[in-house]
Amino acid sequence: MEKLNSAENVREQYGNAEKLNIRIALHQRYSTNQQPFAEWIYRQYELKENQRVLEVGCGDGSMWQSADRMLPSGTTLLLTDFSAGMLESARKNVKSEKVSFLQADIQALPFSDDAFDIVIGNMMLYHVPDLHKGLMEVRRVLKKGGLFYAATYGENGITSFLQELLEDYGVSRDMNRTFTLQNGRDALLKHFDHVELRMREDALAITEVEDLLDYIFSLTAMMGAENVERDELRQVLLSRQKDGVIHIPKEYGIFVAK
Repeated sequence: MEKLNSAENVREQYGNAEKLNIRIALHQRYSTNQQPFAEWIYRQYELKENQRVLEVGCGDGSMWQSADRMLPSGTTLLLTDFSAGMLESARKNVKSEKVSFLQADIQALPFSDDAFDIVIGNMMLYHVPDLHKGLMEVRRVLKKGGLFYAATYGENGITSFLQELLEDYGVSRDMNRTFTLQNGRDALLKHFDHVELRMREDALAITEVEDLLDYIFSLTAMMGAENVERDELRQVLLSRQKDGVIHIPKEYGIFVAK
């Protein structure tokens, strides 16, 4: 799915937080794992006092709304995103003297070598046009012994479900595999000595078809399905219900690289 990873579509999708929030809302409402995804990710971090933390591709920054409580004493967080619109949303969501903001591209980070104790890049590496270059930059700005956290999706989750669902509408089954749970370790081992994968158990149990339709139509431009008719797709989804529920697998996890 080259279109999903094209710079033009990534800019369109993430120019602001609107479409991203639609997708986040579906997971928040229908995930069978009751622990919020953002909380699960946060609990994977090994944050200590007096650290410098960088997040690339921070999105709307909503998981850091309680940054004063989440960040240990003396630890600072720099939120970056290539999108000015996303950073504007992050500034509104995160009010803390411990947090600063900067527009930056992971492929050309404007920081000196060995500048950070921790770098975070969640649910975004599969959009990086030159993944190798981006990971080289992460390694460069990370201190020796520092940690890089990178959450991503697997190849057997909701993306696979949607591609199968939309195949009759011209959507390719060749999903974006730039950085997945299946191949992310190999990509990271080209730049880091140790890589650990931590998996999250979860699924979706969707009872309101309209919410799933909103999710799908927030993605159609990236998936190449702009001509899908909402009424027609609604009937397809209704036929997938079992006892009023649409069950969709989820496959998410986080790599910890050192």
